[in-house]
Amino acid sequence: MIVTVLSALAEPTRLGAMQLLHDGGEHCACELMARLDATQSRMSRHMGVLKAAGLVVDRRDAQWVRYRVNPDLSPDIQQILSAVMKASASTERTAA
Repeated sequence: MIVTVLSALAEPTRLGAMQLLHDGGEHCACELMARLDATQSRMSRHMGVLKAAGLVVDRRDAQWVRYRVNPDLSPDIQQILSAVMKASASTERTAA
């Protein structure tokens, strides 16, 4: 499970999506596409990987799909996700 989670987070678009979702809110696929400059098919594929890793859940709202961080993550996976989010935020600040 840990290898699957880390592998899912290792790709920049997926990491970016998790950074956006890490605010605790629910975001539609169209917002993620716009903010990450990704096509619909590319975003769908990446969100499928995050969903398969158990990191996100989705719900259909009419024609939209909305994503959020899986609220049922195990404490260990929550810790890993928090550490990755903190490290990626720190890396972005030093790169800017």
